[in-house]
Amino acid sequence: MTAAEKPKRKSWREAFAAYRDRRVTGMLLLGFSAGLPIALIFATLSRWLSEEKVALGSIGLFSLTGIAYGLKFCWAPLVDHMPLPGLTGRLGRRRSWIALAQTGCAAGLLGMALTDPRADLWTMALFGVIVGFSSATQDIAIDAWRIETAPDETMLGVLAGAYQLGYRVALLIAGAGVFILVEVLQGARIAWAWPAAYVAMAALMLLSIGSTLWVKEPATRYAPPAKAGSAGARIALWFADAVVNPFVEFFVRNRAWGIAILAFIACFWMSDRVWGVMAQPFYEKLGFDKIEIAVLSKTIGLWVTVVGALLGSLIVARWGIMGPLLISAVLIAATNLLFAALAMQGKSTVLLGLVITAENLSGGMAGTVFIAYLSSLTNVAYTGTQYALFSSLMVLPGKVLAGASGYIVEAVGYPLFFVYTAAMGVPAVLLILLLMAHARREKARAAAAIGAPALRPRAAE
Repeated sequence: MTAAEKPKRKSWREAFAAYRDRRVTGMLLLGFSAGLPIALIFATLSRWLSEEKVALGSIGLFSLTGIAYGLKFCWAPLVDHMPLPGLTGRLGRRRSWIALAQTGCAAGLLGMALTDPRADLWTMALFGVIVGFSSATQDIAIDAWRIETAPDETMLGVLAGAYQLGYRVALLIAGAGVFILVEVLQGARIAWAWPAAYVAMAALMLLSIGSTLWVKEPATRYAPPAKAGSAGARIALWFADAVVNPFVEFFVRNRAWGIAILAFIACFWMSDRVWGVMAQPFYEKLGFDKIEIAVLSKTIGLWVTVVGALLGSLIVARWGIMGPLLISAVLIAATNLLFAALAMQGKSTVLLGLVITAENLSGGMAGTVFIAYLSSLTNVAYTGTQYALFSSLMVLPGKVLAGASGYIVEAVGYPLFFVYTAAMGVPAVLLILLLMAHARREKARAAAAIGAPALRPRAAE
């Protein structure tokens, strides 16, 4: 399946009808499980560390605890092909890895809860790495489940929207929910407010295993390679099929344009990833307390994101992927300039509300469209590995650059920092325009080859 292969345009009624599918409910639950850990090692953790008076430079470096999200393609072949003794036979290839990863996330969060960041920042970072690695592994299996469950592009968009909804609800709980709980406990003069909140999140992560048991394992469409004679030959055959072939297949299918596709994926979320780790220190500097952030950024922002995510899924079902993808790339970069305006204005609840509304609406739509785009690029024979490559590229450059974000803020201040992050979105816009032009040329060439009139492909516009 490719982004340029667009089925007949769906009516709005058909687009809405897809939400009645049981698979959508399953995706909603798995999306919740995927979203819960990420805030707890990024934005929420940044607020905890900020209140503990950890230096901005160190807070920025803590974004590297999630580097596993950018490196997960390294072990994705194992998740794609290696069975787990005692689990895979009972749960299936995808659900067994999801359940194992959920257990790892819960254990890492519990370890963070039992660590004092003022006394042992390195141990806190170690447990953060465990959470990040387990969460990234969970993402590999959940992404593969989503793609293998979807029968067509329409369902890809709908499942992407459901994933975003569950993911954002989890972010609400791991963000606003934690903030409110900590504020209440601190108001009662309980010194262990933050650890208690993280224990609660660890318990919730364990409960998410129930969603894994409820969903159905997708039908297996992967045929393992024929067994060779010697052990060395079997290992070589497995390595070629699990590790080499997914990358070779992608470039054979896309030729040199595969490089442009990967470059676009790497640039798409750059603006958002680089500034995200500085969000909570930025809000605290402006004078917003945890309740204000919980209401504006975490609660109202969540539901605006949900609206954007559902809008994105309907747009994909109605008009295809590439046009909405271009609009999303522009909006992601542009909303960073609104934060620059807020930084110059100072504390303003009204302006913060407007900025968060714009940022979350565009981010929700972009998330759904981009997930559908990445899903459309995969070959079902190598779902987990290829999608892990794409999503790793989506995360890794921004995470690496985010490590220096605290030092950049200290050097130039927040207004120029947000201008800098907005400029990072320009390459993504230019690359998607290039890919759209290539898709139009390919469509025209194919039409000319069969003697048909060259029609503008809706999926590539």
